[in-house]
Amino acid sequence: MKFTCNQQILAKALNTVSKAVSNRTTIPILKGIMIKATEEGSLILTASDLEISIKKEINADVQEPGAIVVMAKLFGDIIRKLPNEDILISCDESGTVLIKTSFSEFNVVSFPTDEFPEIGNKEEGSESITLDRDIFREMIRKTAFAASVDESKGVLTGILTEIDEEFIKMVSLDGFRLALVKENMKSASTNKFIIAAKVMNEISKIISEDEEDSDINILLGEKREVINVGSNEIIIRRMEGEFIKYNDILPTENTTNVIVSKEMLLESIERASLLSREGKNNLIKMIIKNDLMTITSRSEEGNVKEEIIVEKTGNDLEIGFNSKFVLDVLKVIDDDQVSLNFKTGVSPCVVKPVDGDHYEYLILPVRIPSM
Repeated sequence: MKFTCNQQILAKALNTVSKAVSNRTTIPILKGIMIKATEEGSLILTASDLEISIKKEINADVQEPGAIVVMAKLFGDIIRKLPNEDILISCDESGTVLIKTSFSEFNVVSFPTDEFPEIGNKEEGSESITLDRDIFREMIRKTAFAASVDESKGVLTGILTEIDEEFIKMVSLDGFRLALVKENMKSASTNKFIIAAKVMNEISKIISEDEEDSDINILLGEKREVINVGSNEIIIRRMEGEFIKYNDILPTENTTNVIVSKEMLLESIERASLLSREGKNNLIKMIIKNDLMTITSRSEEGNVKEEIIVEKTGNDLEIGFNSKFVLDVLKVIDDDQVSLNFKTGVSPCVVKPVDGDHYEYLILPVRIPSM
């Protein structure tokens, strides 16, 4: 194998596929990237941790086609440190890889390609859907934070994606909060799947880094999804298991509704949380009376009181929260105002848009001693 490729182009491609390289595996080959030089004059870079696999194709001057597997970290570090010029890369019969520029030369070992995991192709009967890249990325951003990070919780570490004929939904929950976002989209049929939130975050990064302004194409199979973003192909294994029936969790009634400036509420809770972090569990209390919301927090270091003018309908209310859970929600909402819906001081709060139904966040309260 022998080819020449621009340093910056190769470095960017390695950065993309490295997102699928396993750092914790006991299988050495999964720490590698397979590089295939084709007769057509392109390089196909592939990495996989068996949960997510990423392929990226770039142009190169291929003198001798072939394929090798190199250790992702070492090879990537070398390429990134080289100057921005063409790099000559070749591999001899012993498996030694030569990396050469005008003034630098490295020799590193490679590994047999037959040990590299087989990356599955499109499943028969796969349904294809097309999505706006920015909408898809934003939906991930607005739900991934609420997925569980506890691996023992199975599918709760993932994001449920539901595709209907008129819309697409993403839902995540961890037992303390629930995130649901919804966007209009036409589809010929319905489908749903669960993908690990950490994998979805990596997909979001790839979308952000991809310079091609193209839509996302998703092939929906029975066991995996194939996502095409520009010159990137991402193959993801579906999570197995039944997601919680989230519609049964969302309250349908409320006795108190508050419309409040999102930015004012966010800033007030951030200030109150400066003291709540010094106490236990980031606790804050909201006291809603007439058209005033008072946010308080207390610790051994001191106490704080914040007041915000709101539009309230229904009953007065006192309720406590872990401030982090409320802040996580407010930080992903782009609206100027939000609607907070309560039933009692010990029932979940539901955060909705003032108009429409494009998101819904549920946050469980906590019992707080007198502040």
